[in-house]
Amino acid sequence: MELILLLIIAIYVMSYRMNNGENVYKFFVSSVSDAYDKYAPYSFREVRQKTKELGREYTVKQYALQVLLIGGFAGIVSYAYFYSIIWTIVYVTAAIAFIPYLAYLRCQKVYSEYIFEQIQIYTTNVIMEFNTTQSFVKSLEGVRDSGILLDPVLSDVRTMIDMSYQNGTIDESIEYFNAKYPFYMVKNMNQLFLQITKEGAKDSGEALENMAMDIDALVEGVYRDQMDRVEFHRKFLMFGGVLFFLVVVMQFLLGKDSYIELLDMWYVQFILHAIIIINCFFLISGEKFYNEDVGVE
Repeated sequence: MELILLLIIAIYVMSYRMNNGENVYKFFVSSVSDAYDKYAPYSFREVRQKTKELGREYTVKQYALQVLLIGGFAGIVSYAYFYSIIWTIVYVTAAIAFIPYLAYLRCQKVYSEYIFEQIQIYTTNVIMEFNTTQSFVKSLEGVRDSGILLDPVLSDVRTMIDMSYQNGTIDESIEYFNAKYPFYMVKNMNQLFLQITKEGAKDSGEALENMAMDIDALVEGVYRDQMDRVEFHRKFLMFGGVLFFLVVVMQFLLGKDSYIELLDMWYVQFILHAIIIINCFFLISGEKFYNEDVGVE
């Protein structure tokens, strides 16, 4: 224990000296942030940047609160299981180390919701433009110039227009967009426009009206699913938290002294570690489900 305390003090002193007296907390946060930005995948850096632009990135205070809550919960649980400072430090450190992954999941959710909103704008407005222009490419140009689309969808619409003029057909541009945004509403709508363009249908109003109604139904279903996910997430976290404290109930039934005697048996400790790891895997899997593939239904 003394060795760990000396190590912590040494790290603090070295950070202070390297930083020429600047606030060590700010130095530590900026160092971690710089390392994170350097080694994070490029695709995620884009996602995180868009999250910041939308004003939904956590502040330093919110991240600090998350560290306190998750670290504190891990400390209480691990000490209640093992009555060991060493294991408490190990589990608190491991819990805090997962916070960047939770931030990754959250940014992915925010970005996925943003993309879905942009795709909704794309599909509905292309249909409205087509009713006027009767040309898929001209409809794309109208949506492009309207100022209602934002990047990255706007850039991909520009690419679709360029590909259509270069190839003299909309086939490859539609394949490109479908691959980038594999939403049902995108594939269905683009397939309809492909069919109208190739078959030269003169009266496409009814088909487009039905497509618009289908898109509205899909959007309604996705937003209903998002609300259901929020309710599921709240109940899931409560249930997952309660699972960790079942051992406390066992201590109450056995008595604290008898429980501490059981801790001397290696297989009891193995079982307790397994319980914690399985419960953590359960919680992380639930978090992943809650945050992934928003709007792809």
